[in-house]
Amino acid sequence: MTLWVFGYGSLLWNPGIDVSEQVVATLPDWHRSFCMSSIHHRGTDEHPGLVLALDAAEGAVCHGVAFRVTPGSEEAALAELRERELVSSAYLEANLMIDLADGRRVQAVTYVIDPNHVQYVHLDLEEQAQIISTAVGGRGPNTEYLYNTAAHLTNLGIEDADLNWLSTRVRQLAS
Repeated sequence: MTLWVFGYGSLLWNPGIDVSEQVVATLPDWHRSFCMSSIHHRGTDEHPGLVLALDAAEGAVCHGVAFRVTPGSEEAALAELRERELVSSAYLEANLMIDLADGRRVQAVTYVIDPNHVQYVHLDLEEQAQIISTAVGGRGPNTEYLYNTAAHLTNLGIEDADLNWLSTRVRQLAS
């Protein structure tokens, strides 16, 4: 069985799994958003940070990377991803169809936000910047998460206006 994983946030720069192929890909009807309050990886209960999640939005498109897991390591990859991504029940594991840049269409394990979860938030960009500029969690500063994700998207040729704006604003706030 071929296992694909869709990365749109920290998986872009830290997949943490054995990968035999990676291809730029798009996921229709979802968009990348700092809509998940982070109390583990990039914040705490007392000072939550924000992490990216996929939020359903008809007509939207999320550009990211499809990772084909190295054959023979599928079980280990799923165990690693589940331990990392399902630390709280805010993410849901979904098998969604994605379009690869080379024309293939594949099913990929994708982690999406549960819109009914307490960690699901809708904040304007300035509120997001204020939170990201100061939050720190078990995996480090929230700023690192933002900067690494934005830089990797740029390196891949993927434009994300919100992340670019946030990167500039957070740098201003953090200086």
